[in-house]
Amino acid sequence: MSEEEKILERRVAKVLPSKKGLLELMSKKKLKVYQGFDPTATQLHLGHTVGFRKLMDFADAGHEVIFLFGTGTVLVGDPSERETGRKLITQKEIDENIKTWKDQASTIVDFSKVKIQKNGDWLNDLKLKDLVSIASNVSAVQLFKREMFQRRIKKGDTVWYHETMYPLLQGYDSVAMDVDLEIGGTDQEFNMLIGRELQKKMNNREKYVLETPMIPGTDGRTMSKTSGNTIPLTDAPNDMYAKIMSVNDDLIITYMELLTDIPSENVHQYKTQLKNGDIEHIQLKKILAHTIVSDIKGQNEADNAQGYFEKTFQRGEPEYKKNWKYKEDTTLVDISADFMDSRSQAKRVIAQGGVSINGKVEKDPTKRVNIDDKVKIGSHNFIKVVK
Repeated sequence: MSEEEKILERRVAKVLPSKKGLLELMSKKKLKVYQGFDPTATQLHLGHTVGFRKLMDFADAGHEVIFLFGTGTVLVGDPSERETGRKLITQKEIDENIKTWKDQASTIVDFSKVKIQKNGDWLNDLKLKDLVSIASNVSAVQLFKREMFQRRIKKGDTVWYHETMYPLLQGYDSVAMDVDLEIGGTDQEFNMLIGRELQKKMNNREKYVLETPMIPGTDGRTMSKTSGNTIPLTDAPNDMYAKIMSVNDDLIITYMELLTDIPSENVHQYKTQLKNGDIEHIQLKKILAHTIVSDIKGQNEADNAQGYFEKTFQRGEPEYKKNWKYKEDTTLVDISADFMDSRSQAKRVIAQGGVSINGKVEKDPTKRVNIDDKVKIGSHNFIKVVK
């Protein structure tokens, strides 16, 4: 297998217009490659690292690689896979969200080989005549035929005009940077193909699209902040390890293939061992959790997290990591929100059965807690209510 074929072997769901064509181009020249990430939140999560690792596959092979902060596109908001419109974001929020992105991503991305750019640098300077010129290359029918828009229209929901602009703006990134290849999740296919069309019409150049698989979250649904099922890169090592250990057993091999650089032949061997009953799921999941935590937090932190998990969860010795000072009328959501990004996320987790009081699952977020109650949030946060 050639070096080019190895790059396209793993973490690749689809290549458009063809894998063969991209391989031929890679054999002739070094490509200009990018992936964009919109700063809708301060935290990056494991789902993002699928793209990070694919960017590094190209960077390590000597290609020109760009990690694009979507500081311009985020002003519109990506409607991909959303049943409702996104709330508009302010410039202050954008600046705050990207403040630590480089540090978070650098656990996987080597920024001595990868360049950071921000699409706000060119999108925010576009004039009306520029927008008209860009839009003249794509039909309105093409935009409104998008499946997610059709679903919302059939439900009687609103599709806002600014949402139809998003594919044009993301597509224009390919033109502005004059790239050979765009990487993105399978949910980005429509946007990336608009970019391919614009690159062809405006720069008279071919652009390939490489789609990476979407990673399931801790509850089996696609990992996203909206679903509250992410594993943030900013998590403490113990928390990250425990969350990985909590995922469904049928996701172990998928996580190994997408979220680690464990050699493919080893992953295949593990898959065979599982099928034959030669290794238990928990053994393999511990290998997975240790590998991911080690990659992101370091070897020592991974060793400590594994030791903590074995003591706390496998040997039944829970350590109540935080005392919560009792206040009259304190509810379950008050405590849970302290360990999550928002009260709305806390309510979702509670409703899904992810929180218990004194060993009993409690799905009512308004449930009041009492002194000496022991609250377990998810599989890794233990709180005792004290005077």
